[in-house]
Amino acid sequence: MPFTILWIASFFSVQTVTTVGYGVLHPTSYLTNFLASLEALFGWMAFAVLTGLLYGRFSKPTAYLLFSKNAVVAPYKDGQALMFRLAPYKNNTLTEAEVLLNVSFRMHENGKVVNKFFPLPAEISKISALSLNWTVVHPINEHSPFYGMCKEDYSINQTEIMVFIKAFDEHFSNTVQQRTSYTADEILHSAKFKQMFRQSDDRKTTVLELNKLDDIEMINESKAS
Repeated sequence: MPFTILWIASFFSVQTVTTVGYGVLHPTSYLTNFLASLEALFGWMAFAVLTGLLYGRFSKPTAYLLFSKNAVVAPYKDGQALMFRLAPYKNNTLTEAEVLLNVSFRMHENGKVVNKFFPLPAEISKISALSLNWTVVHPINEHSPFYGMCKEDYSINQTEIMVFIKAFDEHFSNTVQQRTSYTADEILHSAKFKQMFRQSDDRKTTVLELNKLDDIEMINESKAS
């Protein structure tokens, strides 16, 4: 009998929280009516909060960007530049895309190992629309932290390049963000990216070949110099 009463009370509680209210049981006093009203109120609030949390978790806007597996140090203008590239892999329209670059070095100073962070200015840090691939270029000049560094210095200093991308997704009507990084082992020297887009056969559209995102061509250093 007590077990049956417990089951009936549990069913009544669930019906009250969910505001279903079948009417099999109903409160008969002021106190029980007050308790049932509180349970219904907090039950409604709990479902509202749960719905918001689930929506925020599973409908979070994503940039849907692919980054090249490697960054390269390639000849650029009269010197060299650090480059990597990215491309969208869904049909989302990304506008006002911005890139922020930072580099960290692990260096020895006064007998201690310290991490130092420096900004890496991109030649073009913002573009109006990102529909094809985007090759981000950081010129290595006298203002660059990489100025005067050789290939071995990247490994010695345990170099890591941190990439932050922000853009506006017109599909979600929201700002999306994505990030990645490149360690010293993922930076290739004397290399350049191959072209990854072509004209369609009917010459009316441009075809972006995502499978060529990581295609790299090594450069003969003597020829590059």
